[in-house]
Amino acid sequence: MTQTMREMTSIYLLHDRKILLLFRQGGRVVNNVWVAAAGGHLEPEELNHPYQGAIRELEEELGLTEDYLKEMALRYITLRSVNGEIRQNYFYFAQVRNTDSLNLISNEGQLQWFDLDQINQLDMPLSARLILKHYIEIGCETSALYGGLVHGDSATWAVQ
Repeated sequence: MTQTMREMTSIYLLHDRKILLLFRQGGRVVNNVWVAAAGGHLEPEELNHPYQGAIRELEEELGLTEDYLKEMALRYITLRSVNGEIRQNYFYFAQVRNTDSLNLISNEGQLQWFDLDQINQLDMPLSARLILKHYIEIGCETSALYGGLVHGDSATWAVQ
């Protein structure tokens, strides 16, 4: 069986010990679950430039530019086989400079800030759940890039 590739990007926005998540509604691939504040499929010209795709999604979905962020970095890349396709996800994390000046609205669903210790209770896609668990336990204390192979209901992590 030939598997296709689906390449996607996500951006998690942080401020202090809070993370902005989106309850995505009406999505083609993920629906009625909590996901990163912004994200989606990479366009063909972005396949070798996932950062550009992440910035495009941030502008399209939240109306934000890089000027609102500091310390944006690629922190996780995951691979997962789902329904005959290999899903490769690029997960970025960034600090928001100032939440007071933000009036965030998304046409993709409902946005909400959560304390990091609240997110393990939320319904979210498996890869997102696993990277956030790893981020809270280990990743938030480093600046390393992690690669993850998602299998079953767990992931095997490698660090660069």
